[in-house]
Amino acid sequence: METILEQQRRYHEEKERLIDAMVKEMLQKKTTYREQINSDHRMKYLLDRYMTSTNKLIELYEDKDGQRKAEVASWTGPNEFNEFYSRLKQIKDFYRKHPNEISIPMSVEFDEFSKARENPTEEMANLVEFTDEEGYGKFLDLHECYEKFINLKGIEKVDYITYLSTFDQLYDIPKERKTGEYRKYLLTLIEYLMWFIQRIKPLLNVDTLLEEEAQRAAIEFDAGNALGWPKETESALANVGAHLDLSAFSSWEELASLGLDRLKSALLALGLKCGGTLEERAQRLFSTKGQSSLDPSLMTKGSKGKANKEKELSRHKELATLEAQVFKLSEIVSEQRAATKENVQRKQARTDGERDDSENEESAEESPDEADDDVPYNPKNLPLGWDGKPIPYWLYKLHGLNISYNCEICGNYVYKGPKAFQRHFAEWRHAHGMRCLGIPNTAHFANVTQIEDALALWEKLKVQKQAERWQPETEEEYEDSQGNVVNRKTYEDLKRQGLL
Repeated sequence: METILEQQRRYHEEKERLIDAMVKEMLQKKTTYREQINSDHRMKYLLDRYMTSTNKLIELYEDKDGQRKAEVASWTGPNEFNEFYSRLKQIKDFYRKHPNEISIPMSVEFDEFSKARENPTEEMANLVEFTDEEGYGKFLDLHECYEKFINLKGIEKVDYITYLSTFDQLYDIPKERKTGEYRKYLLTLIEYLMWFIQRIKPLLNVDTLLEEEAQRAAIEFDAGNALGWPKETESALANVGAHLDLSAFSSWEELASLGLDRLKSALLALGLKCGGTLEERAQRLFSTKGQSSLDPSLMTKGSKGKANKEKELSRHKELATLEAQVFKLSEIVSEQRAATKENVQRKQARTDGERDDSENEESAEESPDEADDDVPYNPKNLPLGWDGKPIPYWLYKLHGLNISYNCEICGNYVYKGPKAFQRHFAEWRHAHGMRCLGIPNTAHFANVTQIEDALALWEKLKVQKQAERWQPETEEEYEDSQGNVVNRKTYEDLKRQGLL
């Protein structure tokens, strides 16, 4: 079991390794947009892990349960030597039970992470899932949101390209047409834009950004400066009056002593009927003392509509907040939005002859027996392309896929083409085979595929390294009393003979 101090040391080491990994990740050159997105996601993973380690360290240093303090006291108390030898015995017993099992903590994990960053496999090259329409984060896929928009009641129908240009111009939609379905449409649009931004910019805290934008939009709405939501002017017939604190009165008789005019002003402030005699007004006002909701029969018609008006105002404020969030998200994806519009226009500008109608032509030409058979005609056993059809034979010959390479270290696995053969030396299968042989997979063993050749080269490298190693017996120099320079072995022989 790890001690508290050992856990702290391990977390500190992990944080330093994470910082080093993040620095290397930032310094690595990203040539494509795909590599930039994958690098951001790896950086997000390292940053989250760094924060987790930091929080655990804080908990250990706070020592709320007192375990760390007790452990330090056991090491610094009167029996510190007994504690030392007891822990030393535990370590010796562990290595006695597990001989020849030496490993550096966390080194293997971070070495594998570094290899995956420098030589990513096919799985590591696609860390994020995107639809075909999105082109790995280059374009937006707003077809679902577009269908919801054109199905809104009272909304002018537009084509998809126009929608891409105007989906954030929500202030042009009349206020009376912004119904409950419009709110669902806004939520769908915000949900997709957030999901898209989290995939292309994982280091951006979208939730905090939207929360700040919602607070700013609420302040703008209250001030009447919200885009598309002008502040409504209050009617001249609105209820006016001065509120009265009823906690100071214990009966309606005491209220009656204030007079007709003061009671009328207090009733108007609450939206209650203000007619009747002095006693009726006092009783009506005193009946509201301590009540959270007023009796509708005592309220005027205007005050009944006021509650509905406040509810409607609250709904408008929510819609204005959602629209402000859409404005903010559309600014973030402005580059992808312009690229999406160009991409859609380019697709729609193609002529009928340029479009891919091969599936319809084949279905019309093939016989019924061939239509049921999905296996393509491939007599030369050529590899299949992205469309599921065999690649051209000239391309097959160009890439040398007709040449097979066998690697004994990989378990006699056969690689097709020189490109796949050269790439496999940095992949997991060859690295695993070298690890089983006890040989490091370094550049010295490039193009070595036979086990016997790899072992012979490893023995030769070990002998060469041993010869290059510094030997103090023959290379360390000493000087006698007369200034003669001799090696260490000669000096010790002369010293034993007393000839110095």
